[in-house]
Amino acid sequence: MRITFILNHVNLNGGIRVIAIYADRLKKRGHRVTVVARPRPVLPLKSRVKSFLTGKGWPIDPNTLPDHFDNVDIDFRTIDSRRPITDRDVPDADVVIATWWETADWVQALSPSKGAKAYFIQDFGAHDSQPMDKLAATWRLPMKRITISRYITDMVRQLAPAGTEISEVGNSVDFDQFNARPRGKNRSPLVGTMYVRSHFKGTDIALQAVELARQTLPDLKAIAFGSVVAPGTKLPEWLNLKARVPDAELKNIYAACDAWLFPPRKEGYGLPLLEAMACRTPIIATPAGAAPELLVGGGGILVPHENPQAMADAIVKICQLSDNDWQQLSDAAYAAVSGYSWDDATDRFEAALKAAAERRS
Repeated sequence: MRITFILNHVNLNGGIRVIAIYADRLKKRGHRVTVVARPRPVLPLKSRVKSFLTGKGWPIDPNTLPDHFDNVDIDFRTIDSRRPITDRDVPDADVVIATWWETADWVQALSPSKGAKAYFIQDFGAHDSQPMDKLAATWRLPMKRITISRYITDMVRQLAPAGTEISEVGNSVDFDQFNARPRGKNRSPLVGTMYVRSHFKGTDIALQAVELARQTLPDLKAIAFGSVVAPGTKLPEWLNLKARVPDAELKNIYAACDAWLFPPRKEGYGLPLLEAMACRTPIIATPAGAAPELLVGGGGILVPHENPQAMADAIVKICQLSDNDWQQLSDAAYAAVSGYSWDDATDRFEAALKAAAERRS
């Protein structure tokens, strides 16, 4: 098949990583894959000058930063500006895939020659830039819908027309990149989490939970990776924050922890869940994204949304387990993600695209 992905822009977000994985694997299966994206947004000149004059330096052009397509050998095209992507930007194909709510309207407007229309739905308005009413309207467009978790599937079914067909294709994890040997607990307890400034990601909840848990476990520390800290932010002395960690080092962070905290208020999937569990680290999670599905067989603890005390209690519970009981929890976390590979996920994603193309023909 000739397959085209339409992207808002590229970056190092987890959703873009998933698209890059599918693009790479589909090409290796013999499909002709093209990715068309807008350039990344650049700060207005006035904001760049202000940054320079206030001593923060001239901002880096975001289009020079790395992204998940850097090492993927496919036909990647960036259009000339932040305008909508139209027929003139897109090759003729068998199927064309919207990957973001704004791109759904663009794909819907493309000529039939650009391919059967599919919509890969990985998120649901967690960002302020995704107004829920406009997002839900895109779910009602006549496209083949592909989701990544039961959490999103259920939401789309509530807002899309009755009888809407949805192919649910869960994410997997690269065990060549994320892995760890069986191990015991740390002598001094250590938990990990993502450090992200977006409110919906719930980093503040995780940090409050650790602070509360330290009342029982005074030697408890935390490690985090993710966003660069905003100027003037004061971090707690027990937090070791690592910004812009190379992919090759991520497994060492996951495998160093007694538990991984997943605190989002909203989440489409949550790749760190898979990555931590592949590194044999138990999870403490809110019921967001794929957490309820992944933890149904053990491997961690679900806690209510917006409840730092419940998360703190779970931290204490896991860190006070006997070494044998902790290892059983660790094994359960690994078992929950080890039976489903990216080959399996690509089989299902490919089947959904073929169904879309065949239905049109």
